[in-house]
Amino acid sequence: MTNIILIDDHEVVRSGVKRIIDDQPDLHVVAEAADANQAYTLYQEYEPDVLIMDVNTPDSSGISALAQVIARFPDAKILMFAMQSGSSFAIQAMTAGAKGYLLKTSSTEEMLTAIRQIAMGNSYLSAEAAQKLALHNISDKTNPTHALTPREFEIFRLLAEGAEAEKISEQLKIGLKTVANYQTQLKQKLNISTPIQLVRLAIQHDIISISPIAS
Repeated sequence: MTNIILIDDHEVVRSGVKRIIDDQPDLHVVAEAADANQAYTLYQEYEPDVLIMDVNTPDSSGISALAQVIARFPDAKILMFAMQSGSSFAIQAMTAGAKGYLLKTSSTEEMLTAIRQIAMGNSYLSAEAAQKLALHNISDKTNPTHALTPREFEIFRLLAEGAEAEKISEQLKIGLKTVANYQTQLKQKLNISTPIQLVRLAIQHDIISISPIAS
């Protein structure tokens, strides 16, 4: 039996995925949560065969939580679950130690295949994410966000979403001075100088999206 921890802030999504998993004779969800902040504690308690975690939850970053779990449990088998198909999130997740990256738009069959492959020690990328990475690898245009560390990437994403320094400090549990230092590093690494340039870069590389204004 493959024991699984499931973390996703959307209750409907989490319940649906849990139902699909528990319907399989060889898979079982032993614990679930809505916040990536709980990933480390739950992993330590249950030591699952596979941890499935949303890339983004409201109060914490899946990428940061992933790095925290991997630091303590380097052999952890973690599948990141995401809405984002851009290469930036996939590269950050795999660099931080994830064994797989699956889009929430993937079919039930693909999700179950990914879980079983990762449980066996293999890696898995959803077809769309793999295509994005392949296109990135053959493109002459480089994505500067790929050079960011997981923590730098997370602060970059939060800034692009409009988060103030105080919120970032509270959410990531780091000091305001540390946030300011990261902001300086980001400007240097990404060759930007204004918040507008930062947002444009995030949109360009599918790190954030702008919803159309309803008429």
